[in-house]
Amino acid sequence: MLDQRKFYIDGAWVDPVQARDLEVIDPSTEDAVAVISIGDQADTDAAVAAAKRAFPAWAATPPAERLAVVERILAVYERRMPDIARAISLEMGAPQDMSLADQAEAGAWHTRNFITAFKDFQFVRPLGAHAPGSMVAWEPVGVVGLITPWNWPMNQVTLKVIPALLAGDTCVLKPSEIAPLSSMVFAEVLHEAGVPAGVFNLVNGDGDGVGSQLSVHPDVEMISFTGSTRAGIAISKAAADSLKKVVLELGGKGANVVFADADDKAVARGARHCFYNSGQSCNAPTRMLVERSAYDRAVEVAAKVAEETAVATAHQAGKHIGPVVSRQQWDKIQGLIQAGIDEGARLVAGGTGLPEGVNRGYFVRPTVFADVSNDMTVAQQEIFGPVLSIIPFDSEEEAVAIANDTPYGLTNYVQSQDGARRNRVARQLRAGMVEMNGESRGAGSAFGGVKKSGRAREGGVMGLEEFMDSKAISGWDRDA
Repeated sequence: MLDQRKFYIDGAWVDPVQARDLEVIDPSTEDAVAVISIGDQADTDAAVAAAKRAFPAWAATPPAERLAVVERILAVYERRMPDIARAISLEMGAPQDMSLADQAEAGAWHTRNFITAFKDFQFVRPLGAHAPGSMVAWEPVGVVGLITPWNWPMNQVTLKVIPALLAGDTCVLKPSEIAPLSSMVFAEVLHEAGVPAGVFNLVNGDGDGVGSQLSVHPDVEMISFTGSTRAGIAISKAAADSLKKVVLELGGKGANVVFADADDKAVARGARHCFYNSGQSCNAPTRMLVERSAYDRAVEVAAKVAEETAVATAHQAGKHIGPVVSRQQWDKIQGLIQAGIDEGARLVAGGTGLPEGVNRGYFVRPTVFADVSNDMTVAQQEIFGPVLSIIPFDSEEEAVAIANDTPYGLTNYVQSQDGARRNRVARQLRAGMVEMNGESRGAGSAFGGVKKSGRAREGGVMGLEEFMDSKAISGWDRDA
């Protein structure tokens, strides 16, 4: 079993002030594979103090030097990607091929995109031609607390740590206690890349402990959190007394609107996207809205995709999906699948229980419900498992109404060959992101939502600005 009890504080691996062990469970086997420490107030205080000491010098470091540090981080990260991928497979169950090609690669992808955005970033820029003496300066916030989830570990860590470093902030990272191993490799990457002591710190812990301590800490100027809407609300309330900047990237219940003129691969593409990462993605298209004339065929195709989606251990090669992250998550998903059955949705693939031939591990059968009404539990709650709900619609207006009838607003999807209709529907959908006809958003696009999905904007230029405060300055001498 791996011993990962230390924290990374002030440029060194240190023992916790008080021993509080927690086992990390491999969801493919249900075996304990590592032991970490759960931080206490003294550990949080030490990490924040280190970040506070390091802030003045790091904030004053020329942008070109901060960029050079991040470029070194990228080089070391790319070399360590196999180690990061193995850690992700072990801690949260992403199959080994997917873990390397997508999970670990996501961190490199975001870092590259931040480097590109930063090279053109203007820290002092004119307000506009109408106000020649007015400027806007972008300056670091200070010490930032970063709280990240287990489902896409490096995706979320790099979306927070890299822009914080480039902005001139110093930070304390609390990764998910369920999946902390890849973040500890990431700390090794930053150490090797020469990030100055105190600029980056890592303390493991749970939300009620280290997470809450960061949220109320008087020396933490900003919290950036990715996770559940419930936890995001709690963090907002906890941070209110100290008037921190709070940036939240929360849950989703994405609608995938499939019109009858969509391309032949649209339904299969949408179903595979729903099941990807075992359904553990906040931007998964879990509600498929299908125009009535194409509905029956869509149900058949989605059920076939579910039946053909292999489920297997994370520790073997292949294009299968792995387990969900924990027993608690497995139990929740099983309860929601049963709720779909009890509320009258038509089960056309999958269902409750383990897949055939599996007797251990947190594996879920890829599941498709047809004839779902949007008021059903499976249509309203974020399941975070490989479960697809299919809902018919008769008109464009009805499709938009159903898609928007959710407390969430992260990512929606539109499938149609009619460009004018796609554009029109995209503008009416209440979401931070809309992807159409299977085309991914461009490099540097901001990731984030509206409503109960939070209003973070992570990635690219907007992701850099999230980690800065703007300052309006008048009377600027542009000739100086």
